[in-house]
Amino acid sequence: MNINNDRKKYKFLEDVAIADVAYEAYGKDLNELFENAAMAIFELSANLDTVDAKEKIEFEFENDKIENLLYDFLSEILFLKDSKYMVFKKVKVSIKENKKYHLKAVLEGEGINPQKQQLENDIKAVTMHMFEVKKEKNKWKAVVVVDI
Repeated sequence: MNINNDRKKYKFLEDVAIADVAYEAYGKDLNELFENAAMAIFELSANLDTVDAKEKIEFEFENDKIENLLYDFLSEILFLKDSKYMVFKKVKVSIKENKKYHLKAVLEGEGINPQKQQLENDIKAVTMHMFEVKKEKNKWKAVVVVDI
């Protein structure tokens, strides 16, 4: 399943285990890779047509390794979903590299209302199983497995 037929952003892989969903995310740069990885999480969580971008949440992370930064970023999205009881529709990421990778993210979504949104999977966690981030030619690719 692809969100955009013009250019592949992410695709869901065959089920790894009964309680897991795996996907690959793609991007021309790290910003786009992280945004597409987040969008896959958003789509797994709710039908995006039923979610409005009413509230913004901003956060920042820093890490030496790009893999750890992506893991922390996706884990924070799940933490915000559970702690703020929100689903998200939009994301903007800015990553700068100096001695470490520094990420700034803005998520847009709204509080969960089961009468309004069509909720899908309740993702419990991002796992380290098969987790990877790599550059292939002129694009980035990540493999992510989430526990549902």
